[in-house]
Amino acid sequence: MTSKGLFRLLNQERIVFLLTILLFALFTTLLPGFLSANNMLALLRSVAVLGILGVGMLVVVLGRGIDLSMVATMAISVAWALQLVSTGTPLGTALVMGLGFALIMSLITGLLIAYADIPPLFATLAMATFIYGFGRSNLITGTDVVYMPNDIGWIKSLGQGYFLGVPMPVVVALIVAALVWAFLRFTKPGRFIFAIGDNAAAARITAIPVRPMLVTQYVLSGGIAFLAGIITATSVAAMNTRVVNSNMIYDVILVVVLGGVGLSGGRGNVRNVIVGTLLIGVLMNGMTIMDIQYTVQNVIKSLILLLAIVADSILNPRDEQTGQQGDI
Repeated sequence: MTSKGLFRLLNQERIVFLLTILLFALFTTLLPGFLSANNMLALLRSVAVLGILGVGMLVVVLGRGIDLSMVATMAISVAWALQLVSTGTPLGTALVMGLGFALIMSLITGLLIAYADIPPLFATLAMATFIYGFGRSNLITGTDVVYMPNDIGWIKSLGQGYFLGVPMPVVVALIVAALVWAFLRFTKPGRFIFAIGDNAAAARITAIPVRPMLVTQYVLSGGIAFLAGIITATSVAAMNTRVVNSNMIYDVILVVVLGGVGLSGGRGNVRNVIVGTLLIGVLMNGMTIMDIQYTVQNVIKSLILLLAIVADSILNPRDEQTGQQGDI
């Protein structure tokens, strides 16, 4: 086999998948209790929300964007919905209002990026700060933690229930992944997102509505973030808004880039996100069993993210000229 053929065979996705298998086998051998049923269920639950957020981020990254406001949107919209239920608002109405808040915030983000030409990094970072600050004010939640009422009804099963022995968060994550995969593969807007990420100027020439599609990407991301928040809140019976200040958004970016989705846009699929999520899930679970300090875990994940971004810049250069061999 030629070196070129070997390179095609061992792409980033396959390498990460092989590393996941090796890491899983290593932890199974060295860590007592790693392969236990309880730990496997805990591992799956822990990666479900991360996977859902990763799929939402995928939609944005494919269009050559990024959404640093996802976790803020998730936390504040769901915290507000739970608070509304606690004060007597019917569950359906509270969920619609929470989802509406997430979609409106994402719509504003998309409009700033698409029509005001603000770079996605700065627009979403500013929106994350605004959403968190606005949500923590007395106008919305006014508190760090909003607890789920005991009589919240059927929605509780989304975080704590099972389907054929599989935790519902995992089932929901698989459904979201399947729907986004079908959307990107079989619908015209999905193909538009790939085209915009690959070459926005060419997409505009071919009459693709670039600006409306950019807005659509962020609205979809906001809706998926709300669903991830519902899973989070119903799993632990509360929504802690301080998660906005955690490293969660970097974990989301990590699973997307690590799996092989190109930050340059137009390259990647749902499978890449699943592979990246599995590797990080296995790694985090193993480090937790080994009782590795949380700050050390963050250092390790940061190094992995840095290496993934470097690999992405080499494999998927943003500009064709910078990807040519011989450049200084």
